Amino acid sequence: MTKARLSLSDHFNAGRLLRFSFPSIVMMVFTSIYGVVDGFFVSNYVGETPFAAINLIMPFLMIFSGIGFMIGTGGSALVSKTLGEGDRKRANELFSLMIAATVVSGAAVTVLGEIFLPDVAILLQANEEMLPYCVRYGRIILLGLIPFMLQNTFQAFFVTAEKPKLGLYVTVLAGVTNMVADALFVGLFRWGVIGAALATVLSQVVGGVIPFLYFAFPNSGLLRFTRMHFDGKALFKACTNGSSELMSNISMSLVNMLYNIQLMKYLGEAGVAAFGVIMYVTFVFISIFLGYTIGTAPIIGFHYGAGNREELHGILRNSLWIMAAGILLMTGLSESLSTVMCGMFVGYNEELLILTTHAFRLYCLHFLLAGFNIFASSFFTALNNGLVSAVISFLRTLVFQVAAILLLPLIIGADGIWLAVDAAEFFAFTVSVFFLVKMRKRYGY
Repeated sequence: MTKARLSLSDHFNAGRLLRFSFPSIVMMVFTSIYGVVDGFFVSNYVGETPFAAINLIMPFLMIFSGIGFMIGTGGSALVSKTLGEGDRKRANELFSLMIAATVVSGAAVTVLGEIFLPDVAILLQANEEMLPYCVRYGRIILLGLIPFMLQNTFQAFFVTAEKPKLGLYVTVLAGVTNMVADALFVGLFRWGVIGAALATVLSQVVGGVIPFLYFAFPNSGLLRFTRMHFDGKALFKACTNGSSELMSNISMSLVNMLYNIQLMKYLGEAGVAAFGVIMYVTFVFISIFLGYTIGTAPIIGFHYGAGNREELHGILRNSLWIMAAGILLMTGLSESLSTVMCGMFVGYNEELLILTTHAFRLYCLHFLLAGFNIFASSFFTALNNGLVSAVISFLRTLVFQVAAILLLPLIIGADGIWLAVDAAEFFAFTVSVFFLVKMRKRYGY
């Protein structure tokens, strides 16, 4: 006997929260894994220098993709709140507006990115050997920016439409496309970084176009494209509400650039390569937290719009317990499997493997608090309080990390770079707890 399909209006205990968010968790994990496959093929089939080069330019490229996350998270919170208020027609108008805004903004930033890419690579201290790889890879990736932004936006809206499994299927298809294309373009045809970039763009087209076609025609979900009117106020509300996700993405990219600059200074090209491995592997773990927040945000937004304060209280309580269990599990796995995971990328170089494994073990201590901070920021986004969400995200991903990256190496050397994120998560945790306590009466959770 099959289980009844969950809807946003249901009562959610811990089991139901996990069941509803599970497709989003798997979707994000799968997205991160096919990113790992990119790194695996470049590192093992192209070499250490090209691998370091694409990881040097990647933070700049990821800044633009944050716009899709901003519109998706902020827009889905607004749309789910509107659905909770019982106005489905308005919800579809807002949804259509958000997708149109994603396409227009994507076209604009693609042009800007293509123009400034070489200058940015030089600014990030790409040396003579790394610069050509940075430019070749980056120019191709930027051509797939619009579908990639759409893919990020649709990830949130699939959940709001009560179709999280469909979002998972699309992500899996995009991921398989990327993996197969990587194996062919990089492993078999030996097209190098160009092949890796083409594989990524091909997967992004799959992940962005299929959802677009789904929502363009009649479907069984809560959302579909409809005639819309430009509503600057609603678009501004969605963007400000999702600003924490944009800020988190931009901050992460800027901080990663700073990491690379500091690593070039203290450890050279090997440090940048080690950091690239850490980013690929840790994103698999962090994606579990991100997937849970994507899956639960529309539930929170719906019950906030419906005025169900008791349900909000239960969702928060159960989510904190789920985060605690996930944190302990992921920290244990990351520490115990560090050598194996790092060896997948740099096992061909014993010296680099030792450096990467040591750095990974220090860096991954931030899992102990990261889940709580990610959920706290997402929780306030879902409550349509973009300001508090942005403050948590801004301090966590930019202010605290920048301060730690600059100061800790002066005190304890290169290890200070790897420990910077741990210090940042600790201070962000105090901020998250402060706002959760301060706002409890306002929202009744």
